[in-house]
Parts: sequence; C-alpha cells; structure tokens
Amino acid sequence: MSDAATITAQRVRDGLAHAVVGNDEALFGVLVALFAGGHVLLEGVPGTAKTLIVRALARVLGASFRRIQFTPDLMPADIVGTAIFDPRDASFHVRRGPLFANLVLADEINRTPPKTQSALLEAMEERQVTIDGETYRLDEPFFVCATQNPIEFEGTYPLPEAQLDRFLVRVRSAYPSAAQERALLDRVAAGFDAHDLAAAGVAATVGAGELIAAQAGVRAIHVEGSVRDYVLALAHATRSAPDVALGASPRAMLGLFRAAQAAAAIDGRDFVTPDDVKRVAPLVLAHRLLVRGDAELDGVTADAIVARVLAAVASPA
Repeated sequence: MSDAATITAQRVRDGLAHAVVGNDEALFGVLVALFAGGHVLLEGVPGTAKTLIVRALARVLGASFRRIQFTPDLMPADIVGTAIFDPRDASFHVRRGPLFANLVLADEINRTPPKTQSALLEAMEERQVTIDGETYRLDEPFFVCATQNPIEFEGTYPLPEAQLDRFLVRVRSAYPSAAQERALLDRVAAGFDAHDLAAAGVAATVGAGELIAAQAGVRAIHVEGSVRDYVLALAHATRSAPDVALGASPRAMLGLFRAAQAAAAIDGRDFVTPDDVKRVAPLVLAHRLLVRGDAELDGVTADAIVARVLAAVASPA
C-alpha cells in the first residue's frame, strides 16, 4: 500500500508543477497534510501563490472544490448550511453549505469572528457538521486549506490555540528565488494564465478512491521503536522548554508521527527515518506552541524554539 502512496504523491507533484513555480517547501507541507489525512494552514503575503496552489491541487485530484472568502460578517450558517422553509409543501429542506466539498479553501480565515471559526472546527475534526440539530457526514476525502496574511492585523481575529491545533501543518508561502521568478515570467510570456489551469496542462490525474487508498498506505508505513521514542522525546521537550507557556499536545505528537509517515511516502520509502521527523517537526509543532509573553518581547519565536529542541534532543542512529 505504501508504494501506491508514493506513486500517487509523485503524480500530484507532477500535476502541480504545471501551475506552480518554486514554493517547494510549501508544496511539500501541503502534500504532507493531504496524504496524512490532516489539514493545512497556508501563511504568506499576498501574491505568493497560496490560492493557486489550492486551485491547482483541486484540479489534479479531480475533487469537488469550494472557496470560502472569510469576512467579518460571515455567519456559521453561511459555511455549514441551513434549513430553508418551503411554503409549497410547508416543510423544511436542508441547503448544504460550501463545506460539503472534498477540498475547501478557507481564504483569510483570520478575518472572520470566532463563532464562524468554531463552526469550521467541528467539520475539520469530526468530518461532520450539524444543521438544525441534525448531523451530516462530509464526503471523503475532506481536506481544508486555510490561508491567512501574516502582515495585516487590523480587523482580524487571530486563531485560538484550539483552532490552530486542528491544522496538522502550517506552511509559509515564500517569495520565489530570482531564477524561479524569471521562470515564472517566461511562462507568462509563453501564454500561461493562472485563471485557466486547464490550458496550462493541469488535469485530473488522481481520483478520490486513489487518494483514500494512498492515505491508508501512509498509515501502514513502518515506524520503528527508536523513531517513535524520538517523536515522543521531541514533544516532551517542547513542554519543558523554558520559553514555552504551552507545549505540544498529545494530538501534536500524533500529528508529528503521521506527518513523518507521509514524508517518507512522498520521498519513496516504506519506513520513517529520523530525518523525516526532523523535516516535518517545524511544520507540525511551531504553530501549536504558545511562547511566554516575556520571551516573545525578547524576540523569541516558536520556530526558534522548535529549532532549539531539534538541536538538543538526540536522534536515533
């Protein structure tokens, strides 16, 4: 089964390459979350291909796709759905919201109030929503990609720790290198249009059944005892770090385990190495750590703490 995961991951990467130039680490993080069965928070300044990555991924997967533009006036019913009264037969009918899709882009999630953010939490964690007291299962696969702009704070509602913990990974969409930016210019000069991904050659190459099978294959990838101990030691080390008010939760530890399995599959292996754990640790742990206020004033970041923990905890040979 792990071979299927590796092959499927490569086909997804090849498909995305038709649309996205550079952003290798962001793409890696998105694929880790996808194949581990989690969700991803994409952070980056405007114009760094966050939305393009998700739109291209939806086409490659041939998945149902909905984009939700989060705004201050967005209500939970706007994303979950609501019961509508039909006077013709004097009955209520459920109108399903945009969460009923395989891939959901929650654009600028920090621009909507906590009540609406919380409605998304149930869907992400339980794979179900509640409408007028009735529970409805969401389709599988179900993958949420949320974006936020890290430089705009006015009129925003920072995600609380409970919501952040529901994202398996957080990735940053960075500026491309000079060479990558020139390659992007050359593509546009040759006719590339980000609004017409079909013309760019982005096509459905992976079906829903194949993705579900690949996710099952990831869960079957072997993780030997010493690597499991390493995952545990890293999680515990974040809790005892002097600059941390809140360390990695058991959910974060399990997320690190699953993400390392996905990283191994993406790289074509059926076993996890300590390097897999090290590579995904910043993606899985940093956004879950709460830095102490005095340390934050001194410029200490969660990313720096994760780097410090990785340097301090001995990895298995």
